[in-house]
Amino acid sequence: MTAFTVALVLVVAAAGLLRWRRPAWYWLAFGVTLAALRVLVRYRSVMDACGLTVPPARWRLALARTTNRPIPEPRPPRIRRLRPTRTGLVLRLKLRPGQDVFDIAAASDRLRHSFSMFGVTSREVRSGVVEVRMTGYDVLKRVQMPAETETWSMRVPVALREDGSVHYRDYRAIPHALTLGATESGKSVYQRNLVAALAPLDVALVGIDCKQGVELFPLARRFSALADSPDTAAELLDALVARMADVYRLIRTQQRITVDVPDAEIAADIWDLPDELRPTPVVVLVDEVAELALYATKEEERRRDRIITALVRLAQLGRAAGIYLEICGQRFGSELGKGITMLRAQLTGRTAHRLNDETSANMAFGDIAPDAVLAAIQIPAELRGLAIAGDSSGGWHRIRAPHTSLRQAVNLCNRYADRTPDLPELAPFRPATGTATELVPSAKASPATA
Repeated sequence: MTAFTVALVLVVAAAGLLRWRRPAWYWLAFGVTLAALRVLVRYRSVMDACGLTVPPARWRLALARTTNRPIPEPRPPRIRRLRPTRTGLVLRLKLRPGQDVFDIAAASDRLRHSFSMFGVTSREVRSGVVEVRMTGYDVLKRVQMPAETETWSMRVPVALREDGSVHYRDYRAIPHALTLGATESGKSVYQRNLVAALAPLDVALVGIDCKQGVELFPLARRFSALADSPDTAAELLDALVARMADVYRLIRTQQRITVDVPDAEIAADIWDLPDELRPTPVVVLVDEVAELALYATKEEERRRDRIITALVRLAQLGRAAGIYLEICGQRFGSELGKGITMLRAQLTGRTAHRLNDETSANMAFGDIAPDAVLAAIQIPAELRGLAIAGDSSGGWHRIRAPHTSLRQAVNLCNRYADRTPDLPELAPFRPATGTATELVPSAKASPATA
């Protein structure tokens, strides 16, 4: 009995230590089993207390009265599947007649308390089926990306969501995006993760960094073109507009619109072209977009209008030509001048790190997800890297990118430097990188985003 008591104390102590120092290990060792039992045991009573049950069908009531049996109890949604994950539980529910997915969403906070979970989110899988994702611990405190992620053409993982799922940047679904964040909010780390994820792909990276290139020029070996001043940026954007026109002429000549060609083979963008003819897709990263929009003289104003016009053209027409925009900045408002709101309207994806004012949050989410504005301005300063991500569908998530140091990003870009395409239109803007540099071992990065 003494040995059993000692063993039990050691197990409890180990569980408590893991829960404090390594919550992910605790969840996989103890938490997932306890949480699954808790959900199954409490399910009916919790659903009843949260108002997520429906009265029994009339035929059941009539049958009970006829046979003199007890009145059937109210029925909760039926559990179709309970699946454990490395961060929590996924509960798939079949709704009863009369129930709605918004009922589950409205009760998310009560379900979190009742099941003793860290977070609960829900989404509609299809009509009448709701997926409830429950997290057992704060997955955004120490971001650990899964060992295996689904990466394919123009779809890369960049962050972790609060429900434990991976946040992907899919350029074919959301061609252009806007990323905002105040100083020391984690915006640069998010941008590094994006470059690091795109580096192994067959894609051309184009950078515009008006801070004399301090953010993007260390990654120059993986960039096909870089600009470090507004004057160079204007010429680079003009070259991209010219490339876009050339790609459209190629698509037009290869459309194959004849009576004997099936509709599915008619080319309308670069992805419909044969592999041997398909132009290399281009991702344009603009750091500190306000530097491109500010001016002090008439000459700078003309240059500014030229830049904004080119950006708007690329945002409106670039998707089919395989040109995708990533616009980043600390501030994005109508005071940046004409054309800014037109540019924003074309940026479907929105990501906002900690912001210093509500106006920038409104520019990011006011037109697509007004309830995300409050979440964006409530991000605490000590949680650098925490962000709100949304799109034009109205949905939004809290995300956090894993910490990637500048040395780690440089090593990745140097490793995949041979994948950097040489585009004739952008040859004058190809950065001079010299000989290949040896990879330098990077220090062990903190799991928290800096």
